[in-house]
Formats: sequence, structure tokens, C-alpha cells
Amino acid sequence: MLETVFVLLLIIDHEIKEHRIQPNLSTCLKGKRYAQRADRGNDRIQHKCIKSKAEIEINITDGSKTIKKLILE
Repeated sequence: MLETVFVLLLIIDHEIKEHRIQPNLSTCLKGKRYAQRADRGNDRIQHKCIKSKAEIEINITDGSKTIKKLILE
């Protein structure tokens, strides 16, 4: 299933290591600020909020969404 979502990215050494779906942009920016404070002083780590298309998978048991593949354009 293809969907446009807000995603909080964890980038280490210019490579995406983790991605989390966020409900809206303000929640994403709040999470980004929190993560940046925790990783202060480490130049290798970046946090970024993006709005992107993604291939989404819905968990049958609890209905949560996970990203199978990000489509960066």
C-alpha cells in the first residue's frame, strides 16, 4: 500500500539507519529536537523530518503501520 507520510529519520554517516512514521509534522519536529538533545556533540549523527511516499504495511494484530520501503524523490 502506497501512502504519503511524515517520517523521522536517523542518519549516521550519511546512511539512513532508522525511520519512524509520525502522525504529523509538529510531532516529527518535537521528536527531532528531543533526539538532537540526546545526541548533542556527535557530528556523525543527523535527525531529519521528511514528508515522503512510502510502501506501508499494516500489522494485523494491532493495526500499527510500518514502513517497508521509502520512496525518496
